[in-house]
Amino acid sequence: MYIPDWQPDKLSTTPLYLQIKLFLLHKIQTGEWPVGSRIPPQRVMADAWNVNRSTIVTAVEELIAEGLLEGKRGQGTVVVNNSWSLLASPPPPDWNAYVQSGIHPPNVPAIQIINKAEFIPGIIRLGTGEPSPELFPREKMRQALASLSGNIDSLGYSEPKGLLPLREQISSHLERTGMEVSPSSILIVSGALQALQLVAVGLLQPGSSILLENPSYLNSLHVFQSAGIGLTGLPMDEKGICVQRVEEQKKKQQAALLYTIPSYQNPTGLLMPASRRLELLKACEQVQLPIIEDDVYRDLWFDIPPPPPLKAMDKKGLVLYMGSTSKTLSPGLRIGWVAGPESVIDRLADIKMQTDYGSSSLSQLTVAQWMSAGYYQEHLEHLRMELKRRRDFMLEWLERDFGDLAVWEIPQGGFYIWLRLLPALSMAKLFETALEQGILLNPGYLYDRNDHRHLRLSYAYASLPEMEHGMKQLARIIRQLADG
Repeated sequence: MYIPDWQPDKLSTTPLYLQIKLFLLHKIQTGEWPVGSRIPPQRVMADAWNVNRSTIVTAVEELIAEGLLEGKRGQGTVVVNNSWSLLASPPPPDWNAYVQSGIHPPNVPAIQIINKAEFIPGIIRLGTGEPSPELFPREKMRQALASLSGNIDSLGYSEPKGLLPLREQISSHLERTGMEVSPSSILIVSGALQALQLVAVGLLQPGSSILLENPSYLNSLHVFQSAGIGLTGLPMDEKGICVQRVEEQKKKQQAALLYTIPSYQNPTGLLMPASRRLELLKACEQVQLPIIEDDVYRDLWFDIPPPPPLKAMDKKGLVLYMGSTSKTLSPGLRIGWVAGPESVIDRLADIKMQTDYGSSSLSQLTVAQWMSAGYYQEHLEHLRMELKRRRDFMLEWLERDFGDLAVWEIPQGGFYIWLRLLPALSMAKLFETALEQGILLNPGYLYDRNDHRHLRLSYAYASLPEMEHGMKQLARIIRQLADG
């Protein structure tokens, strides 16, 4: 459960436990925490409000004694009544039953914890898949917005496929990678995740299946499962997805699509070479299996640009190509794009208009300005240099402290190092212990539920001092858990 943005007044004459009790009581009586809901764990409240856990225990125990809360095995502490005055009244609606009956399943518990813990002050985020605030180009953004401000006539809805000047800029950007995609075959979306949602509801039938790399970022989401679509993992080697399994699994699973991240794959960081890309494209052509190419990390190469996208080699309209500014410029802009056959783009644009009437006009204008002024390419050059420096820094600490604890490959771009731990230990315990000590990790089981040996380390988010402290602490925790 979300920890409210509230703090007890430590200068008040009212005891801290009583302030917390009254705050919890208010949440219960106003219905914000309805009957059946679980209150936040005591340890989490103590950390968020910077008080001793015993203070939380006292407040909670008084509410339990008054019949408002109850400790339930396996569920934590649950709201069981609103107030004594409501005991004789008709029972309130069971919102918990509504929550549990929704068609979209809840996120993976660890992902829910990560999404909340990322905003705890002082947390060191060693797995976060977004660029650090330190890498945000503040001055260039001020210049772009200042230049833009005098040219805004309206911030109304854009046309169904998105702002034409932005689609023209993206068309030119994609042309540099060997793709010939006209603006009419590009759809602006609110990040690559929305593109996947549009594909799920606009192109696929419930009961169909998608082939994907295993491990894969998609396994940490329910975007397809909520639409009744299954995911089937294909094994990977050092070059990426194992192509020889495509035809077999396409027939066995009656797969409708294949999803791949060929450039600096999430979570492994692998780069698919040109030969494997061509092999994959030919295999999918042979069995008429369309491809979703998620290329959001493509521009984040360090020394040598990656091979041409699958879309650049596609002569039969097989590939639906996804890109985004979330990994390169700012995730908060929520601007991504899909490029593909015009009939498919028209279909997805229609679904998007029914969903949100288009992505933010201001964000679209901002990205268009960045690209047209040349700021985007300048920023990419700087960003690649900074990410390479961060990668090398993390590699130094891995060599120093993890030589006997793990093995890893050196990524040639992107955000991630796929760390394979050598000691046998509980990854869930490692995740929990690290979080208690202020370090947020992304364990491998988020991307493959059977993986209990890997961590996805990110050098993109944490500052260098945070990274140094976090890596030292992580090595120490692993040693402690390995020693039992």
